[in-house]
Amino acid sequence: MEKNAAPKRSHRLVPKDNRNTVGENQVDNFKMRCEQVSVFYDNGATKAINSVSLDIGDNEVIAMIGPSGCGKSTFIRCLNRMNDTIEGCKVDGRIYLDGKNIYDKDVDVVPLRARVGMVFQKPNPFPKSIFDNVAYAPRIHGLVTNKSETEELVEKSLVRAGLWNEVKDRLNQPGTGLSGGQQQRLCIARTIAVNPEVILMDEPCSALDPIATAIIEELIEELRQEYSIAIVTHSMQQASRISQRTAYFHLGDLIEIGPTEQIFLNPLHQLTQDYITGRFG
Repeated sequence: MEKNAAPKRSHRLVPKDNRNTVGENQVDNFKMRCEQVSVFYDNGATKAINSVSLDIGDNEVIAMIGPSGCGKSTFIRCLNRMNDTIEGCKVDGRIYLDGKNIYDKDVDVVPLRARVGMVFQKPNPFPKSIFDNVAYAPRIHGLVTNKSETEELVEKSLVRAGLWNEVKDRLNQPGTGLSGGQQQRLCIARTIAVNPEVILMDEPCSALDPIATAIIEELIEELRQEYSIAIVTHSMQQASRISQRTAYFHLGDLIEIGPTEQIFLNPLHQLTQDYITGRFG
C-alpha cells in the first residue's frame, strides 16, 4: 500500500450468515497446525468451538480477537491441552507440533506444556522467592544440574523478560511482593526458562495499567524473534500494535484470519467489520 494512500475497501463483504472461515488459515512456516478442532463442554452437551483450522506461524505473533464468550480463550487452551483439566470437556480434531498430534494417546502433557508455555490473564507467581519462581520448572525438567547452572539460567530468563535490573538485588524476596506488571514479567520469565517453542498468552495485560502494558508489549515483540506467540486480547489496539496476523472468532466459529493490517483496514467478512467498527462486541 502506497504511503498515505487510503486503504481499499471490499465492495462485497461475506454476509453474516456465512460462517465459513474467510482468509488463509495456513502458512508455509507453521509451528503448530490445527485441523478441524472442536471443543465440547458438559460431556458433549455444549459446543464451544466449531471445527476451527488454523496455523500458528513460526516467529510470529498471532492475535485472537472477538466478543466475550466467542471461544478464543477456549481455543488457545487447546494448544497445550489445558482444557484437559476441565471436567466434562472434550476436544476433537488434530493439533500438530513438529508433525506430532499433541492429542495422541502417547503424548505426555508435562513436557508438552514446557514446549508450549502459557501466560495467564492474572499474574500467578508461585508462593516462592523470585529466584525459585524461575528455577522451579528447569529443576523439575532436569534442565539444570547444579547451583551455577541454575543461577545462570535464572539470570538469563529474567534478562530476557526485561526484569533483571529491577529484581537482581532481591532475588530471595517473594515473587508475590512485586507489582502487577513485574509479576506478569516474572511469569513470562518462568515460562521461557524451560525454553519453549510456543508461548500462549491469554489476555496478559488486562489487569495491568497502560505503562505496564506498554512494557509487556515491547517484550512480546522482542520474544517473537525466538518464539511463536499466540495471544488472546480484548484490545483491538493491542492486536493491531503487536501482531502480524489476526484471527476473529464469533460464537465458536473462526470467521476470518489474515494479516493484521488487512483485518483492521479491509475486513472481508461482515461480522469482522461489524466488530472492529464497534457495531457489536
